[in-house]
Amino acid sequence: MLQELHIGNFAIIDQVTLSFKTGFSVLSGETGAGKSMIIDALGILRGDRFDASHIRTGTDRSRIEGLFQVKPHPELIALLEEHGLREDGDDTIIVFREVNRESNRTVSRINGRTVNNTILREVGSWLIDIHGQHDGLTIFNAKTHLDMLDRFGKLFPVRQKVAELHAQWKTLRTELNDLRAATLRRTERIQELRALQADVGAAKLVAGEEDALIAERSRFQNGARITELTTLIYQLLNGDDRRPRGLVDTSVVVAQHCADLLKYDASFEAVVTQATELQYALADLAQSVRSYRDRIEFDPGRIEAIEDRITELRALQRKYRATIPELIDQATHAAVELDKLEHSDEYVAALEQQELRVRTQLGAAAAALSQKRTEVAGSLAASVEASARDLAMPHVRFSVHQTTVPAVDGVPTNQPDGTTQLLSCDRNGIDRVEFLIAPNPGEEPKSLAKTASGGEGSRLFLAIKSVLAQVEVVETMVFDEVDTGVGGRAGAVVGQKLWQISRHHQVLCISHLPQVATFADTHYAISKKIQSDRTATQVHALDEAARIDELAAMLNGHPVSAQSRSVATDMLEYARTRKNTA
Repeated sequence: MLQELHIGNFAIIDQVTLSFKTGFSVLSGETGAGKSMIIDALGILRGDRFDASHIRTGTDRSRIEGLFQVKPHPELIALLEEHGLREDGDDTIIVFREVNRESNRTVSRINGRTVNNTILREVGSWLIDIHGQHDGLTIFNAKTHLDMLDRFGKLFPVRQKVAELHAQWKTLRTELNDLRAATLRRTERIQELRALQADVGAAKLVAGEEDALIAERSRFQNGARITELTTLIYQLLNGDDRRPRGLVDTSVVVAQHCADLLKYDASFEAVVTQATELQYALADLAQSVRSYRDRIEFDPGRIEAIEDRITELRALQRKYRATIPELIDQATHAAVELDKLEHSDEYVAALEQQELRVRTQLGAAAAALSQKRTEVAGSLAASVEASARDLAMPHVRFSVHQTTVPAVDGVPTNQPDGTTQLLSCDRNGIDRVEFLIAPNPGEEPKSLAKTASGGEGSRLFLAIKSVLAQVEVVETMVFDEVDTGVGGRAGAVVGQKLWQISRHHQVLCISHLPQVATFADTHYAISKKIQSDRTATQVHALDEAARIDELAAMLNGHPVSAQSRSVATDMLEYARTRKNTA
């Protein structure tokens, strides 16, 4: 749920910090006071567009920040952990967005880590669900109806199994198509692979060989200098005719003198140890240098062999446009591909059998899911109609239109008459779902978007949302004037529906109807104030007396009269009675 919202330098809002509680909260105020700005700010936290046009006049930047406390839903936790946005055991999410006027650059952070818009929208979709007065919302979009039906029926685990089978089927079909296409150039490809195997086999390629040859060639090319240096080093260590005593002999003498000193001062023991170790180290070094010098051979024939081998390796790499490790890998995999090509008919036949088996399994799973949807659809329709009756729509008939599409390359499904039909299938199954209504008796059910009026659309939306509230995963629901087009008579039931939804979710609602506002657990008043020729929005949580005044003003405007206060008090008491007896 949304615990705190801070808005700074946003449109006509200077600085506003709001703390929200659980339950049903209403925000009311005069037109133009800034109510829509708060909804826009929440949308920006969810991932809506945010640019310099939102910055308050006279300021350089605008920032919006929201603090959310979320339930540990497995999918949300997985999403946060995937992007490194969650500490272990921490179910707090802080979303921060800021835009700079000069650069028009927007910065978005979740729990202190910068994220792009894609990640922000993914996470934001779990935090806030915003419903405006004109989108009617998702119920007017038939693409969302299938998800609503499956959510109501708790069918997503079953749908996931269908999705997994569909993914397998899709992979098998792709592999089959690739194999069938490969048969058109099978002979040519077999020749290519055999040539590759022959060349790599004849060359006896070894990973790292080229680097080793280049290093060996470098030694041959610098043989004289290597001999000169090793001889000089050995002479310095062991001495020669010009230097009878080398470093090794000198270190022996030094060690002896140090040992003599130890006779007179016991604290000199550490120095004696160092001198002794140096003596042995120099002796070992001299031996290593001598062994290296004696081991080196500079055979003129060897340098020619090295050059020939490097030339051979590089010609092979140019021919196949690949490195030595890549050629070795290609030759290894060539055997597998050759086996498939040389026995492609058998492979295709086996793959076709596997594809048919998975397609049949998918058809059966999709048909079973479709049957469950049919069963759930009746229950959803009955629940929505009952909810619509509560919203003063007693004659509404709601139905779930469930169809399938035949397809020659579809999945086989068993029909009630015992026949098998091939039907189009995607990862969600074989069904196409759309919600239909008949607002009045005697009318044929039609699409929601074509049938519901503005007021009906708002009430139908609430009817459906109240039914789906128990299975919705988003904790904070925002309703922006969804009571538009609803009269005072139906306003109270709209308010009660919103309050019922708040039993399972945090509900924030912008409303002009006092009948709706009376059902709120918390009431915020939004106003604008002019100071120093600047307009600023202010938001205040109302106590009991201030709330009665605000409801009275919503009824009859200003100034508030004793009579309007009395009516507001009665309305508030009525709402409390309905809530207590619900």
